Amino acid sequence: MKSKVYFFMALLTTALIYWTCTHDDDNITPSGPKITRGTHVHLPGNLTTGNPEEWKFDKVHSSVLWQTRYVGASGLLTGRFNQFGLHDVTDAKAINYTVTTQPLPDTSWAFYENEPTKSYFNGYVQINTSNTGEPGRDAGCNVAGMGTVAIVTGTQNLTPQNLAKIKTKEIKFDPASNGYIVTLDLTYQGKLTAPLTKTIPAKLSYIPRQTVQFGTAAAYDVFGLQLSFQFNCRDYGITSTSIADIIEIQCNANFHNK
Repeated sequence: MKSKVYFFMALLTTALIYWTCTHDDDNITPSGPKITRGTHVHLPGNLTTGNPEEWKFDKVHSSVLWQTRYVGASGLLTGRFNQFGLHDVTDAKAINYTVTTQPLPDTSWAFYENEPTKSYFNGYVQINTSNTGEPGRDAGCNVAGMGTVAIVTGTQNLTPQNLAKIKTKEIKFDPASNGYIVTLDLTYQGKLTAPLTKTIPAKLSYIPRQTVQFGTAAAYDVFGLQLSFQFNCRDYGITSTSIADIIEIQCNANFHNK
């Protein structure tokens, strides 16, 4: 009887050892997220219509959104900027433009999916085009509270008083995702007497290139970039107690090669 028990125990032990050894892989805990990146390169070139190698900023389908807490409570104040672009607005270009279209070409960017050190972008918004969906607020307290001036019909106002702009300093891989970590300069005057530049962190996501077609129109390719960051509006002299210190920004940029 004892021999049968010993035999059974030995058989069970052998089976357990075999199962453990052959299932080691099942117990491996991944050390991190699976990172998958391609080798796409997107450049604006001369914005030549019909050149599929030159990528055009699709402003109509893009947005710059903002949000902050209302009087420090849980409710959010939200809005968007109606006028924005991708251009390095130097001091000489920071003027009024008597046009209703983009005042400057959207060519101050480049994106290399697998070589982020080559990627860069410059962007701007016109502060007085903040749109909360409440006309009285947008043309009233928002203008005064942000230290800018009212919209003049037919004019694109890129003067320093009405301009906030970003300029990347570094773009690198995010080890925790397929995205990128960005260091950028935010230049904004707000209610100060002159523009102030602050260096802040940001996160960038790439929505990969794909082909689209609508109806019988010719197919074309698109891709997207999403940038998010936040800043302290008190640094720029914004003292309104109706909003919290921190303003969160999300930029959704879409591109096509038509």
